[in-house]
Amino acid sequence: MAKIKFQAPKGMRDILPEDQKYFRYIQKKSDQLLDYYGFEKIDTPIVESVDLFSRSVGETSDIMEKEIYTLKTKGGDMLALRPEGTAGVIRAYIENGMKVRPHPVKLSYWGPMFRHDKPQHGRYRQFHQLGIETIGDSSEAVDAELIFLGYKLLDMLGLDNYNVHINSLGDSNCRPGYIKALKDYYKIMSKKLCPDCKNRFKINILRLLDCKEAECIELAKEAPQIIDFLDDDCKKHFKHVLEFLDEAKVPYILNSRLVRGLDYYSRTVFEFLPDEDPSNPSGQGGSQSSVIAGGRYDKLVEILGGSKTPAAGWGMGIDRVILALKEKNVNVPENLIKPKIFLVQLGESAKRKSINLYESFRKAGIEAKSSIGRDSIKSQLRIANRLGVRFALIFGQKEAFDGTIILREMDTGVQETIPLEKIVDEVKKRLKA
Repeated sequence: MAKIKFQAPKGMRDILPEDQKYFRYIQKKSDQLLDYYGFEKIDTPIVESVDLFSRSVGETSDIMEKEIYTLKTKGGDMLALRPEGTAGVIRAYIENGMKVRPHPVKLSYWGPMFRHDKPQHGRYRQFHQLGIETIGDSSEAVDAELIFLGYKLLDMLGLDNYNVHINSLGDSNCRPGYIKALKDYYKIMSKKLCPDCKNRFKINILRLLDCKEAECIELAKEAPQIIDFLDDDCKKHFKHVLEFLDEAKVPYILNSRLVRGLDYYSRTVFEFLPDEDPSNPSGQGGSQSSVIAGGRYDKLVEILGGSKTPAAGWGMGIDRVILALKEKNVNVPENLIKPKIFLVQLGESAKRKSINLYESFRKAGIEAKSSIGRDSIKSQLRIANRLGVRFALIFGQKEAFDGTIILREMDTGVQETIPLEKIVDEVKKRLKA
């Protein structure tokens, strides 16, 4: 019978121990910042109703048409692996009656998302995302604070080479005039559009501005700009957001082609892109190297069955941030316990008794390491030397019988036999000295 070679599903990957330090590093830095700014953690299910996403991101979005993973339960329910985090958080906000809490409600989340997209450098079908949402405040200050937090977090991580690309999509009052102008412009260009954009022209013309095909990018350069169609309220909102960013000294680039790929956005939208992005020479929003993206979505709570509630937020692609950290050679600490002692065990009696002894050191706050499966004292001492511990504790059959243990100074090789019940206090005393 031929052996079956199992592999991770296409576009998905194992996160090996050597990469775990990057996740710990990002989570630690983000927790420090977001806790300070009052964001509370929330976890939502990895699977949600398919209808939740068709209502939020839009039935004609690329997510719903091409990328979403769906499954039918034994009970006949149609569920989907979550392709993004905002819809689930808003569903939780409505379902759990969070509207009675003091507003704005500020929430953060972390976890895997899933899209059946074409796997590329830095893009996976199972990817990890950090997200924050501010619910219940329509102020321009909220938009600016969210952008400031993204900027500050990247800086804390050691990624100071990113620019904020920002635009306003207007709202339902001023967007119809812009859509009409876009249709008039693209109508005479329709033969030059890629096949996907010919379809987008019929169902959501804004997405023509987000196309990555070279010819469509060139056409978008001459398209009408939405900034010329904003009404007074939307202009005022956008102007104030930019003034807040100026005051906070957050550099930004006005990008009139930035539209984002989800239907629920209105007014402010933004992305964080590298200073010089060779995959995005036009400055077009939505490139593969965007690490944070988001905006305002004042209609989404109402669309999903809640009362009229403004909101805004962003998501950070953890996998892309890790890639950026590696490319920039940012020094990411291991964050592993640095041991002070190494417990050398010889013989079955010593190994059995060493489990409780090891736990005694943990309770005392003394970092220890051991290699319980090894029998050779030389090999264990070599490990202790490589770890750079100050002391090795040698616990063999004789010591287990006598109720003693040998304390060895690794620098000098000097050894001393100490009663087992006194070893924790003795190690504490010597470590302090």
